[in-house]
Amino acid sequence: MFTMSRTVLIIDDSPTVRSMVRDQLHQAGLFDHYLEAGDGEEGLEILLREQIDVVLCDLDMPGISGFELLRLMQRENSLREVPVIMLTGHDNQDEKIHGLELGASDYVTKPFDPAELLARVKVQLKIKTLQDKLRRQANTDVLTGLFNRRYLFEELEKERVRAIAGQNDLSIAILDIDHFKKINDTYGHQVGDQVLIAVAERLCLSIEKNEIVARFGGEEFVVVLPGKSSSQARDCIEKIRRATGNKPLVTSPEEVSITLSAGVATLRKGTQKSVDALVKAADEALYLAKESGRNRVEIATEESSPTTTIPRSVPLP
Repeated sequence: MFTMSRTVLIIDDSPTVRSMVRDQLHQAGLFDHYLEAGDGEEGLEILLREQIDVVLCDLDMPGISGFELLRLMQRENSLREVPVIMLTGHDNQDEKIHGLELGASDYVTKPFDPAELLARVKVQLKIKTLQDKLRRQANTDVLTGLFNRRYLFEELEKERVRAIAGQNDLSIAILDIDHFKKINDTYGHQVGDQVLIAVAERLCLSIEKNEIVARFGGEEFVVVLPGKSSSQARDCIEKIRRATGNKPLVTSPEEVSITLSAGVATLRKGTQKSVDALVKAADEALYLAKESGRNRVEIATEESSPTTTIPRSVPLP
């Protein structure tokens, strides 16, 4: 789910400067991972590929300068909030103001004082940590700790774009706990909450590193499976379904046996299906699984009518 490791990216065309900065930060133990780039172009590639918490960037570099890198970062939604500390050999006030207007968080003048460098990095890291905490709270389901519906749709759109660009399949599955109302009525809502938490934990343990689990609402969960075909996704979810049905969930004061129904839908390579259409198709497949007796996995077909309406205003029993 969320990671608390911290990564710094040092961008400077001087290997000596990069080494000095890295050594100072490493001695202070501020980060878990240290990445380096020799110019702005390489730095941008790393930023787009890795999760970076703080950037220290030289202002004057061949190719993409520090100013140009700031402009490019502001064009990417995922990079706008990454703090950038500019490293410069010029003590020019107008230049610093220009950089701050472009999105820089702070400046350090070279040759830098190690104590000042650490102090400024600590401030930006503290701000980033607080921002990440608020973002996690906004994106997390309070009960299960899974990603929430809002974050799910944001990530689904990103995965859709990646799948189309890379000519890859993208599958999703919507899973529903069968007869969940009966569990609440029989054991009480406290046990019902424990069941939701236990299912969430099992789902997280069952997925691969690049896959996502989110709480869709009520007793429904969504698993995002990048790169998996419909048959591969079905096999993955079928394995989860069988394991869940074969092993009761441990709750207080007793164990509870449950089953899962699921619907799988796939954005096939070469197609342009929207996120809403993909979710709708998986939702229809889930409805079919329930109508067909529950405790089963159904796959959405391309022949499914896009105009079919499922009466989800009334909760399924």
